[in-house]
Amino acid sequence: MLAMPEPPKSTELLHLHTYFLFPFSIDRKTVTDNHCASWRDTHYWIDGLDKWLAEHQTPAGSAVVSKLGPWRRAAYSRFDLDSPAYQDMVFFHPFVRRVFFDTSRKDLSENLLRCYEIPLDGVRLSMEAQDAKGREAKVAVTDLRLFLFANGIGILSIGVEAYGLSAAQALWINEMMRKVYPSSSRQIREARFPSRLALILERNGETLTVAEERFQDCPGMSVFLPPLSKTITSLLYFADYQQNEFEPVLDERMIVYTYTALDPNSIDDGFIASEEYKILLSRILYVDRDGDDYRYDRYFVRQQMMRQLYTRWAHQGTYYGATSYSNVTVCIGNFDCDEHELREGFLVHRMFDGRYYLMAMVALFYRATLLHFAETSAEVSKILYLDQQDDKLSSENIKLANHLRADFLHFANYWYFDELANKEEEIDHFLLQCREYRTDIMKREIEEEVDKLNASLHNYFQFRNTEAVNRLAMLSLIFGAGAVLTGFFGMNFGREFSKVIFQGEAEGGWIHYFAVITVSFLAFGALVFGLYVVLANWSDYQTILLPKKQTPSQGGEDGTK
Repeated sequence: MLAMPEPPKSTELLHLHTYFLFPFSIDRKTVTDNHCASWRDTHYWIDGLDKWLAEHQTPAGSAVVSKLGPWRRAAYSRFDLDSPAYQDMVFFHPFVRRVFFDTSRKDLSENLLRCYEIPLDGVRLSMEAQDAKGREAKVAVTDLRLFLFANGIGILSIGVEAYGLSAAQALWINEMMRKVYPSSSRQIREARFPSRLALILERNGETLTVAEERFQDCPGMSVFLPPLSKTITSLLYFADYQQNEFEPVLDERMIVYTYTALDPNSIDDGFIASEEYKILLSRILYVDRDGDDYRYDRYFVRQQMMRQLYTRWAHQGTYYGATSYSNVTVCIGNFDCDEHELREGFLVHRMFDGRYYLMAMVALFYRATLLHFAETSAEVSKILYLDQQDDKLSSENIKLANHLRADFLHFANYWYFDELANKEEEIDHFLLQCREYRTDIMKREIEEEVDKLNASLHNYFQFRNTEAVNRLAMLSLIFGAGAVLTGFFGMNFGREFSKVIFQGEAEGGWIHYFAVITVSFLAFGALVFGLYVVLANWSDYQTILLPKKQTPSQGGEDGTK
C-alpha cells in the first residue's frame, strides 16, 4: 500500500503585533490663530499643546471622546529599575534621553515632545477592514499613542495585535490596514485598497462604531490635500483637517512597524535555511500579500534584502529589516534567548515593543522633519524669488529666511544624532532605518539649500550696503563741498572782498544779493536732494529710524511661539 504524501503545511503565526505609524505636519500659524487662547500665556509652542488638546475634551462633536475618552498626557513618572522609563532610557545616550523622552519631572524638562495616549483598559476596540472581493479581517486595537514635537511634527501610532492566524491573514492585515486614502478609484474596484475601514468598540454587550470610512463618496483633493480616512481624522479630532491645520507627510500608506512570531509547529525542519522562509520574509518586509514566490524579480529582491535585512540572529530564525515604508521583526516561536529567560517575557518582543519602537519613532521624526524642511525651503525660495523680480526684498520675507536657517541649525545641532544608543546592535538598527529613510542624504541636501539661500541673502545685502555707502559718499561730497567753500572763503578773504560779497557795502551790492541767492539755492537744493535720496530708499532706513517692537517668532525648532 502506497503512502499518500502529506499536504504542505500552512505557515501559522503565534503572534502578530503591528504599529501603524501616521506622521503629519501641523501648521502652527493656522492653529495658533484658530486656538489663540491655548497659547495666550505661553512663550513656547510646546507649552500650549496640553491646553490645545484640553479644548476638545468634551464629548460634543467627537465620537472618539464620547466613546473612548480624550487624549491624555502619558509622560514618564517612575524611574526605578522595574519602570518602563528606566528600561527604555538606559539604552540611549544621556543627550538623547533629555530630548526624546517626555517626563513629568521638573528637573528633566528639556524634552521637546509631548506624548499622549487614549487608555484602552477595560474596553475592546477593534479595527476592521474589507475589500471589494469580500475579504475581511478584524484585529484588536491594543495601543493608541500620539507624539507631538516642538517643531510641529506629529506621529499617530495605532497598535493592533492578533494571535493564532495564518501568515496570509497577517500579510493582508498589514497591507490593507495601513492605507489612509486611495490613490485612485481603480484601487478600490480592484481590491487593492479597502472598501471599508472601521474602528469598532464592544462594551457591555453593545457594539458601537467609533469611526467608519467606506470610500463610496470619497471626495477629490482639497487644494493639494488628499481625502484622509475617517479612522485617522477621528483620532486627530483636535486638529481640523478641512481648515488645513495639519497635513500628511508621506503618501497614502502608513508606516508598518510589525512583529511576527511564526508557530514552530506549522513549519518543517530546515525551514530557517529554506527558500520558502526567504520568500515569506520578503513578503513581510515589503508589506505584500501572500504568494508562492517573490513578488518581484528574484535576483532584484535578493539583492535588496541583503541590504535591508539585519542578520545577526539569523541562525535562530530571527530577522530584522527596514524599508522606507516598513520596519519588521520576524522570529520563529518564543524561546529562551541565551540567558534571557522566557518567563521574564520574550526578549525579541520586549525589544520590539520598547527601545526599537522608540528608535523607529525618532527615525520617522527625522524623515518627517526633513521633508517638512524641504517644503518650507521651497516656499521661502519662491517668496524671495518673487521679491527679487522687483529688486526688493521685504523685511518680513527676509525674516522668514532667517527663521528657516535658525530652525534648521537648531534641528541639525540639537535634534539630530547619528548615534542614539550606546550598544552596537541598537546602533546598527537605527542606522539601517535612517539609511532607508535617506535622512543623512536629505539633511545634506537641505543644508546645501539653506547655505545657498543664506549666500544669496548675503550677496543681496552686500549689494545693498554698497549702494548705501555710495549714496552716503555722494551726499557727503555735496554737503562737504559746500562746507569747504564756505569755510574757505569766510575764513581766508576779507577787506574789499568781504565788503562786496558778505557786507554788500560797495557799489556792487547786487553782487552780494546774487551770492546770497546762489548759495541759498545750492543749500536748499542739496537738502531737497538728500531728502529725496532718503525717501526713495525708505525701506533701507525704515527699520533704523522706526524700529518695531520685537515679537516672539511663530515657532522655531526650540519651540518658541
